[in-house]
Amino acid sequence: MYFFPLIAAFLLALRINKAIKFTALRSKWRWPLNILGGIAIAFILLDKQVDEDRLLLISAVYLLAVVEYLKRQEDFKSFTVLLNAYLPLVGTAMISALTARVAPTFYENNEAFFICGQLAAFSWIYLRLSTSKKQQQELRRISERRDELEAMVAARTAEITKQRNELQETVKELQATQAQLIQQEKLASLGELTAGIAHEIQNPLNFVNNFSEVSMELIDEMEAEMAKGDMEEANAIAADIKQNLEKIRHHGQRADGIVKGMLQHSRASSNVKEPTNLNTIADEYFRLAYHGLRAKDKSFNAELVANLDPNLPSINIVSQDVGRVLLNMFTNAFYAVHQKQKTIGGDFKPRVEVSTRVIPAPPSGGGGAQVEIMVKDNGSGIPDAIKDKIMQPFFTTKPAGEGTGLGLSLSYDIIVKAHKGHININSKEGEGSEFIITLPVA
Repeated sequence: MYFFPLIAAFLLALRINKAIKFTALRSKWRWPLNILGGIAIAFILLDKQVDEDRLLLISAVYLLAVVEYLKRQEDFKSFTVLLNAYLPLVGTAMISALTARVAPTFYENNEAFFICGQLAAFSWIYLRLSTSKKQQQELRRISERRDELEAMVAARTAEITKQRNELQETVKELQATQAQLIQQEKLASLGELTAGIAHEIQNPLNFVNNFSEVSMELIDEMEAEMAKGDMEEANAIAADIKQNLEKIRHHGQRADGIVKGMLQHSRASSNVKEPTNLNTIADEYFRLAYHGLRAKDKSFNAELVANLDPNLPSINIVSQDVGRVLLNMFTNAFYAVHQKQKTIGGDFKPRVEVSTRVIPAPPSGGGGAQVEIMVKDNGSGIPDAIKDKIMQPFFTTKPAGEGTGLGLSLSYDIIVKAHKGHININSKEGEGSEFIITLPVA
């Protein structure tokens, strides 16, 4: 029984040597561990020269020294549980050796119990070795699985990174496409305006031409009166000429405003909000949209009703963007009444109305004053089934080639997202529609 601790020490050195065989610790600890195991074998060979009880005590002390030495090494911290498994054998061996020397008779009478105790402690070591081996195998499998998962994660991460980069490129392309579509929508609405602008600009040009001719005739008359010496008549004619020049300047500015509005409409928005009178924009685009449709169909006529609040305050808006919204609303309204007129016939009288008003701030608070613009028509109306869709991009009720499906979608973005306003729709199929735009005053 004296050799149990020595065999345990030898097996411990052998087990650790095997565990570090394929690690960097192998070169450092191979010979120290072999020496520890060799010393244990050397003690076994001393069984004829040393008393068994003394050799058992020496074996227990040696095993304890080996265990404590290895536990103090940083390289073997992971073996702590395994090393602690040898301590019961150390304890039972020391108790057996000390009992044999102090009470030899008691020891001889109960030697079988002491041997069983050492065997149990030795068995516990074997059990811990087996469990440790299984744990290490499991840890190895876990480590291999972890490496496999890390490789999979790395591959998946690379794939996701690639997909993200591809998505970013796709988003950039979509943004570029969106910008192109918006510009195409602007150009499409500009085409609708062209005929109306031609009609509108012709009126001030006619005034300019007519008053210029009249002024030239008045200058000839004034020169004749001055030649006669009739200065009083010449001064009266000069006053008439001055009035004519003022009218020429007024109508020239009117033509200039129309051209500038057209250029503003075709350009990209500056997104700069400026104080603007909505009545001016509404009135101008109302007539331009009407004359634009009449240029396509001379037989089309409609009653135009403008109820513009003269006390409407100026509000901060991007004028060309809001003007684009109003133009879209007016164009859709005239299109709706025109289609209904072609369907019903001569008994139907198309009517489109634009009105503005101020909505005061509620007395209880919860919001400031607002400006409301309502565009109303007695056209075909909007079916209930598509009311929720008409603000969606690319949705249109017009035949192919007559609408882009972006007008109301862009209008929603401009009013709701950019200007923090609202667009409400009231419509009854077959009777007409109302588009109500509200914008905050401040």
